[in-house]
Amino acid sequence: QVMLVDSGGGSVQAGGSLRLSCAVYGFLPSTYCMGWFRQAAGKEREGVAYIDRYRDGSYADSVKGRFTISQDNAKNTVYLQMNSLQPEDTAMYYCAARLGPTYDCYSGSWSQRGDVYWGQGTQVTVSS
Repeated sequence: QVMLVDSGGGSVQAGGSLRLSCAVYGFLPSTYCMGWFRQAAGKEREGVAYIDRYRDGSYADSVKGRFTISQDNAKNTVYLQMNSLQPEDTAMYYCAARLGPTYDCYSGSWSQRGDVYWGQGTQVTVSS
């Protein structure tokens, strides 16, 4: 069993920065896929960034160049550094993980499966 705990959200003005953290509790195998997703009020959930143990990460077009996903394997924690935040980035942000090999890690489609672990979410609000 794995438990994810999201943190780091808050309220910032446009142009500001936040760093989200996703602490993973429990056994993390050598292969996994993790990602950050967000859901704004009245909208569908969308993928923001993905990472696995061996690669640098991939991003949705809307956040490329502004957001950076990273991981600290020693701390079992995945981060999302968000810079140049805009009001349209306002949403609840969720960390997710799928254990084992995930061929579609960087497409985000794995998030639809039933064997995905989710964090509780952390709210990000960006004011203009």
